[in-house]
Amino acid sequence: MLNICLKSKLLTMIFYTYIMNYCNYNKLTKGYNTLKGVFMKKKVMVAMSGGVDSSVAAVLLKDQGYDICGATLKLFSDEDVLSSCSRYRTCCSLEDVEDARSVCHKLGIEHFVFNFKETFQDEVIQKFKRKYEEGSTPNPCIDCNKYIKFSKLIQRAILMGKDYIATGHYARIEFDNASGRYLLKRAVDLSKDQSYVLYVLTQHDLSRTLFPLGGMLKAEVRKIAEERDLINARKPDSQDICFVRDGDYAGFLENMMGVESKKGNFVDTEGNVIGEHKGIIHYTVGQRKGLGIALGKPVYVIDKNKELNTVTIGSEEELYSKTLKATELNMIAVEKLTTTMKATVKTRYSQKETEALIHPDGEDSIIVEFIHKQRAITPGQAVVFYDGDIVIGGGTII
Repeated sequence: MLNICLKSKLLTMIFYTYIMNYCNYNKLTKGYNTLKGVFMKKKVMVAMSGGVDSSVAAVLLKDQGYDICGATLKLFSDEDVLSSCSRYRTCCSLEDVEDARSVCHKLGIEHFVFNFKETFQDEVIQKFKRKYEEGSTPNPCIDCNKYIKFSKLIQRAILMGKDYIATGHYARIEFDNASGRYLLKRAVDLSKDQSYVLYVLTQHDLSRTLFPLGGMLKAEVRKIAEERDLINARKPDSQDICFVRDGDYAGFLENMMGVESKKGNFVDTEGNVIGEHKGIIHYTVGQRKGLGIALGKPVYVIDKNKELNTVTIGSEEELYSKTLKATELNMIAVEKLTTTMKATVKTRYSQKETEALIHPDGEDSIIVEFIHKQRAITPGQAVVFYDGDIVIGGGTII
């Protein structure tokens, strides 16, 4: 018993000496928190697409001392869809899975592949098909973020005992003590900012997510990848929808989803028939090229009507609108919009924000009133509103 007591006292003295040397006595609290972090590493599951961004996100988190693993998502069930995705543009090819696995091996971490094909088919591809048939132009990347890359992956991570997931998205998350809410903010690199497609994240999603690249420039990310000799250091970024080849949405819907393109009438803004179209899925608001109609002047798609199977075309001036209505809202910075507020707004991913007034309109809809008319406002796309760098929320244009 005496030997045990002496050993216990000796260990206590050694630990006390270590604390004194490590945190300089006057910073005992800071030293304690640091030691706590050492002995209680947070566990993070990094969503790894095989691209450079998610790979560098994993590198950074490992360097910061997190206990990490990699996870790649298998989203497709049809091999023809898989084969339609090129090597360097998507998150769906076998080569991409191998690139992610290679990076994990280099980092000495576990790599998992999760089969989310059924959810992806139901929540993303089928909705994409349905919305195009209805005459709108959906954004499946937003639906994938909402139903797969965050909600579904967070569920899996929690089941496996992880504290967070992390992705290679360019955006930032902060907790606001005043409001008690997690905030989504634009990335430091505005040319790569992805906050627009992340507006669907819930408070729970944000509380369980890390964005290691949010404060970095893309050039810095590439540099780290090259310095670490990652296999994908020079891999081009993906550009198109991952399950659609070369941006041919109509071809995908016809050939892969069995959608029938029923011919109908082109009409002008007065309702006069001026030609024949090849099916409304072939057109989107603002489109000029590929209309197959010559009127002696530039014309654009102004609207589509599923019930009448018509495509309205007109001048560029007729593309501009002062207002829009949106539904399927998700608010981040505030719990609910109760009064009119001033904000800056985006209606497309690559668009620069513009000033507008946001008016509540019932339980789950808003009216956006722009200070200046906006071009080609497209049903099915997202409208996202900001207060400076902070994402207030967003919804789907109807």
